[in-house]
Amino acid sequence: MKIFVDSANVEDIAEAVSLGVVDGVTTNPSLIAKEDVDIHTRIRQICEVVDGPVSAEVVTTEWEAMVEEGIELSAIHDNVVVKVPIGSAGLRAVVKLREKNINTNVTLIFNPSQALLAAKAGASYVSPFVGRLDDIAVNGMEMVADIVQIFENYDFTTQVLVASIRNPVHFLEAAKMGADVATIPPPLIHQLLKHPLTDIGLEKFLTDWHLSASSRSMGPWKPRKEIK
Repeated sequence: MKIFVDSANVEDIAEAVSLGVVDGVTTNPSLIAKEDVDIHTRIRQICEVVDGPVSAEVVTTEWEAMVEEGIELSAIHDNVVVKVPIGSAGLRAVVKLREKNINTNVTLIFNPSQALLAAKAGASYVSPFVGRLDDIAVNGMEMVADIVQIFENYDFTTQVLVASIRNPVHFLEAAKMGADVATIPPPLIHQLLKHPLTDIGLEKFLTDWHLSASSRSMGPWKPRKEIK
């Protein structure tokens, strides 16, 4: 399973890339807005940091405008994937962008039928949002399992990109289900690396080593001479 970083912060992305586990990046208008920077500038900066797909989302709602904006975004870098929302306008934009050999990521997927239609329209990726479904007491990972099965049934080349991942369980389940990509916020990467037994084990190793080093510095043990 590929791992994408869900962020528009260049420093956070660069740190994650340094771990050797990052295959791409996803952004959205909310993440870009937090950075207070022009989207074209920030996407270009991200593409200089990570060698992989970088999703940049359109902010228009009419399909013609989506296509025009998508062409502008794709011109930033060869790795840009144009992100469009699911819907009739989004699918029409996907068709036109595909004709121009521009990769697309159809976002805000909340049921398998939406994902199926996006795949048939030629989307490169579909982004089912699991955390937001969990927020309304619907099992988001069941949706992902259904999408993976449907795509396997019909040999779609569209990749399942699991989004709105909130915790390590979401991440693990996505991998077990065979999702192509999981996009996760930077803090979750560090959370995935942590385990209390790892910390306990490391502490014990270091303690034993320092005790051993201390003993060695005192030289070999010799019996104490009796005082007469």
